[in-house]
Amino acid sequence: MISYPDALARLLGEAAALDSERVDLAFASDRFLARDIVSPHALPGFDNAAMDGYAVRANGETLPADSTYAIAAMHAAGDDTYDYPDAEACEIATGARMPAGFDTVVPVERTERHGDRVRFTVEERRGQNVRHAGSDIRAGEVALPAGRCVDPAAIMLLAALGVDRIDVLRRPRVAIVNTGSELNDGGPLPLAGIHDSNGPFLAASLSRWGAELVGRTRVPDHGEAFHIAVRDALARHADLIVTTGAVSAGRFDFVPAALCALGARELFHKVAIRPGKPLLAARFDHGPLVVALPGNPIAVAVGYRFFVAPILRAMAGLPPERPFRARLDAVPDVREGMQHFGLGELFHDESGLPVARMTPAQAAYRILPYTRANVWLSATDSYTEVVDAWPLDPTDAA
Repeated sequence: MISYPDALARLLGEAAALDSERVDLAFASDRFLARDIVSPHALPGFDNAAMDGYAVRANGETLPADSTYAIAAMHAAGDDTYDYPDAEACEIATGARMPAGFDTVVPVERTERHGDRVRFTVEERRGQNVRHAGSDIRAGEVALPAGRCVDPAAIMLLAALGVDRIDVLRRPRVAIVNTGSELNDGGPLPLAGIHDSNGPFLAASLSRWGAELVGRTRVPDHGEAFHIAVRDALARHADLIVTTGAVSAGRFDFVPAALCALGARELFHKVAIRPGKPLLAARFDHGPLVVALPGNPIAVAVGYRFFVAPILRAMAGLPPERPFRARLDAVPDVREGMQHFGLGELFHDESGLPVARMTPAQAAYRILPYTRANVWLSATDSYTEVVDAWPLDPTDAA
């Protein structure tokens, strides 16, 4: 039986960053940048008013209260007039380009206007309320680094820079195969049937990575259906196959032998973890990685979080994830010689430090505690007062 660090290292040694493709920004959401985005120009592109008011040329460091100025024009956002050479002041709107030589904007709330003259009611500072060109980002500066997920904030920046096509990593092609003669879709269940929860969970989890599902199949615990599903995933050029169930050592645990018969090379089988010990990993030469998870729901959640997600990070060109540390408010007794993954609820003590509490009533088959947790906790051999903590959703760390 292999240790968790050794198993993960062996698995990541088989994973490589995907190739890239160029896409329109409208189709780039949740993709990962294949290379740095360098800003093509400054942002803002010109000095502009930070608020509605009056633009003036300050003759000193301050503009005295009760000073008055003649208003030459109204300067709105989008106006291309750049020069009012003889003007003392001009009315200006938020975002409007600062006319040549004007360096200060006085807010309209601190002024009194009388016809074509304006009076400033309080002392004002030179240079105030002006957004300077390049104060957000300069031309030639790296706007977004390679490996960055194209989230809404990234899209906002790229759109503001006028970048409409970017190079992103290809979506990972993933196939899901759920085994179990007892599994059913929604609706009335047969006497010994259960609803399939692993398939929907994995599909939803993989969608957070922008994965392309090239197959999602449920097969019984006998016959050729598993072979057909895997061969179909190979034909669809899957990068990763994730299976659930039939991976232990019982009469109906056929997955290890079936993968061997299909030509997969086993990387390891059985990992010193709880839950999820029977987990298996394999590789098809010149083909996909396979992660075969046990069938219990929380074992699937652990397998996804601590095996599948690290593979997806590697495929996205991201460095390995690092945990943060949290103090446990109560230390549970656990079996030694294993890597333990547990669900926890993170809060902060009076001094603002992170504290975790183990979610009650955890078991590999119990799903409800998963819905009440907000963090994963892990420890080797036994929990101590300070443990590793991980975001519940691995995409939060991407």
